[in-house]
Amino acid sequence: MLLGFVIIYLLVSVGIGLFAATRVHSSKDFAVAGRSLPLPIVTATVFATWFGAEAVLGISATFVKEGLRGVVADPFGSSMCLILAGLFFAPRLYRLNILTVGDYYRLRYDRTVEVLCTLSVVASYLGWVAAQFKVLGLVLNVVTDGGVSQSAGIVLGAAIVLAYTTFGGMFSVAILDFVQISVIMGGLLYIVSVVSGLTGGVGVVIEHAAAAGKLDFFPPPTFSDWIPFIGAWITMMLGSVPQQDVFQRITSARNERTAVRGSLLGGTLYFAFCFVPMFLAYAATLVDPTKFGALLEQDSQLILPTLVLQHTPMVAQIVFFGAVLSAVMSCSSATLLAPSVALSENVIRPAFPRLNDSEFLRLMRVVLVGFAGVVLVIALWSDASIYKLVVNTYKITLVAAFIPLFAGLYWKRATTQGAICAIIAGTMSWIGLELAGGPDSVWPPQLIGFLLAGAGMVVGSLSTPATARN
Repeated sequence: MLLGFVIIYLLVSVGIGLFAATRVHSSKDFAVAGRSLPLPIVTATVFATWFGAEAVLGISATFVKEGLRGVVADPFGSSMCLILAGLFFAPRLYRLNILTVGDYYRLRYDRTVEVLCTLSVVASYLGWVAAQFKVLGLVLNVVTDGGVSQSAGIVLGAAIVLAYTTFGGMFSVAILDFVQISVIMGGLLYIVSVVSGLTGGVGVVIEHAAAAGKLDFFPPPTFSDWIPFIGAWITMMLGSVPQQDVFQRITSARNERTAVRGSLLGGTLYFAFCFVPMFLAYAATLVDPTKFGALLEQDSQLILPTLVLQHTPMVAQIVFFGAVLSAVMSCSSATLLAPSVALSENVIRPAFPRLNDSEFLRLMRVVLVGFAGVVLVIALWSDASIYKLVVNTYKITLVAAFIPLFAGLYWKRATTQGAICAIIAGTMSWIGLELAGGPDSVWPPQLIGFLLAGAGMVVGSLSTPATARN
């Protein structure tokens, strides 16, 4: 019965996505939904920016092992990113009426900065989308009771998401996000009501977590504890700002006010709702401490699916896996689309200046399929946890793309030379420290890269001759 409902759900999702594809008539429709989305859909799609594999399974598993301090990057950093994007970046970027964030780098600086920053943004999506595909494989493996291997599930799940994203673009992403957010929120809240009954109530779980130190957020007042904590926080909070999927959600709104409000509401909703799967995963350790304690050591990402399968009724199982599939499909479709659009617009298209709009639309679809193939290989090959795959993706955009974006918007003296110096200083120092650094290093390499990128921007811009300034 569970498998039957999952199949029906997948078919309905694909159907909705393909129906939305009938509204795609141009590259602008495909990339930013024709800049026509109302506030409820913008809020839903912003919420779905990150409410995917890591939010349901990754964050919850990390919380059970490390407590709130272990999830400072996500949801604390990621939700702050959406709020900061709404307050300080959405208004200025929306007014430019551009297709990608890479277009901004070209308009503000030059072609070199556009390509370098776009490539860093595209590279950052490899781990993110791979994490979504891994969860699709995990879910299909669990609901078929091992009948479909995780590897086969990854391939099948990727094919399903690719089918409707390739045709519908941002329209499919946005409409499915709006439909699926209802399944996600209603489904997980229902599971909370079922599971809390097994533990004696919500208060019992919270009190137990507090007594175990899982709700302690700030680290001890020592330099060696605070520097990595800050590094993890700003990696997601600032490194995610230049992301194409964040930009697409903002610029898909029907007007500037909707873009700002949608980003703020979506970010706040994301932060609040991430505590639901954290609660469920920790509650599992009270339901059966022995079983879930052992699972915590073997594969903590299986805690939540195992809890639902073994300790809740069939209705709860159907609702849970529907919610998980909703979250993952929403997130993976958008994160497949974003880098494909950026790569097509800012790297490949300039090599073919005579492309008309329909040819460019075809190019974006071809690139999307190719990018999905690369990510699929990574998902099948990597043994990293879902949470690590996600968190590590934003290091490159933090050191390479954030400073040129921020300085370009808020510092009139920022120049092309400064942007290139920032990209080189940030990226090279980060890569060098990642290769040379040991596990006992206090300073995260991406934090040093971020600081040196800022220094590179200042030094490079101030040393630019007045006649060469933008």
